Amino acid sequence: MKCLMCKTVGVFERGLCASCAKKEIFNKVRNFKKDFFGSVPSPFIGHYNYPNINVGILSLQDIRKDASSFDAPSEWATLNKGVYDILDYRSALVNARKKSNVYKIEDITRLVGIATKPVEMEIDLKKKPRFGLNFNSEASPYGPNVEVKKAKITENVKIARAVEKVNDDIDLKSNNALSYLYKKGFDENFLSKLLSVGSVGIGKDRRLVPTRWSITAVDDSMSKQMINELKDFNEINYDLYFGGYLGNYYLVCFFPGEWSFELFESYVEKKVNQWSKSNLRYATDYENVFGRKEYAKETAGGYYAARLPVSEKLKSLKRKGSVLVFRFITEEYTVPLGVWVVRESIRKALKNKPLNFGNKELMLKYAKIFVKKKFGVEIDEMIRKSILLKELKTQKRLLAFV
Repeated sequence: MKCLMCKTVGVFERGLCASCAKKEIFNKVRNFKKDFFGSVPSPFIGHYNYPNINVGILSLQDIRKDASSFDAPSEWATLNKGVYDILDYRSALVNARKKSNVYKIEDITRLVGIATKPVEMEIDLKKKPRFGLNFNSEASPYGPNVEVKKAKITENVKIARAVEKVNDDIDLKSNNALSYLYKKGFDENFLSKLLSVGSVGIGKDRRLVPTRWSITAVDDSMSKQMINELKDFNEINYDLYFGGYLGNYYLVCFFPGEWSFELFESYVEKKVNQWSKSNLRYATDYENVFGRKEYAKETAGGYYAARLPVSEKLKSLKRKGSVLVFRFITEEYTVPLGVWVVRESIRKALKNKPLNFGNKELMLKYAKIFVKKKFGVEIDEMIRKSILLKELKTQKRLLAFV
C-alpha cells in the first residue's frame, strides 16, 4: 500500500508514511484564541531554574466531553492509538503558564491536579498562541507555551473521597499516600499529577514537583513497594514474553531466583545508542535485590517506567525472580512521546502468553535467534555483558544446600 501524499511504499498511519505523517502534524494550522473558555485536563510544572519555575495548566480552547482523552496514556494504549492520534491530542493543549516558586501552591493548579475530571475554566492569555509542540524525555508532548493573564474556574470541581483524604492529611507521608491511592485503583498518570501539585506528603514538606520528576518518582515509589512484597513468594519459572506498542518492542525474560532487574535499550537502525556512556549500541542499567543507590544513568526515566509493569506482573502471579528486559526501538517510533510508552508497551507484552523453557540456556538461545530474525540485531554482546546473567551464574541457590 502506498502513502497517500508521497506515493511511496510503507504506510505508517492514516494512509501516510512515517515521514509524511510527521510533516502533517508539524504543518498543521490550529486557530488558537487569546481568550477562551475550555476544559483543562492536566497541570504542567516545569523544571528549569528550579525552585523558581514555570507553573502551567494544559488547556483545550473549548469545552469537550472527551477532554480526559487528551491526557490518558492507559486509554491510548488500550485503544491502540497511533503516534499521529496522540500528537493530534497533545498539540491541541495550550500551556497557560506563569513564573512561580515551588513553595507557592495556588488553588487553581492544585484543583486541576486532584480533580476527578477535566476542569472547566475561563482563561485569558497575554498573547495569541502559535502552533508548536514541546517535547521532553519523560512527559507527553504538548502544544504552545503562553503566559497567562487570568485564569478562573467556572464550575464546582469534583474530587474523589480517597483523594480528599490524602490531600487533607498533612501527617501522611507521600509514599504512603500514593500507595493508598494506587491500591484504590488510581493510575500512575493521576498520581504523578497529584504529586506534582503538592497535594501529598507531610504538610511542611509539600511543594510543587516538576512534572518530569513526579512521573519517575511515582514509577519508582510504586515499584519499590511491590518489589518489597515479592520476597515471600515462590520463584517464577523460565518464562519469556514479547510484545510492543508504537514501534517499541520488548523481550522480557523471567528467571527463578531473588529479585534483580536489568534493562537494555537499543535502536534497531542505529549502531550507537545516544544515551550509552560508552558509545555502545545499547544503553543499560541494573539493580540487584538491594535496589539502586543512584539514579539510572543511561536508561533514565525509562528504567523506572519499565520496572513498574514488571513488578506488577510478578505481584499478580505471586512470584519472585530476576528479570532481564530488552527494548528494541524501531523507525515506527517517529517522535518521543514520553516514558508512558515504555510502561504501556511492557504491559502489552506481559498480557501475551509466555513461552516456557526448561532452563536459562534454552531461553537465551531462543531469544538470540528470535531477535536476529525479527529485527536483524545481534544480542550476543548484551547477553555477554549482562550483570544479571553473571550474577545468576555465580549465585548459590537454596536447592544447592538441600
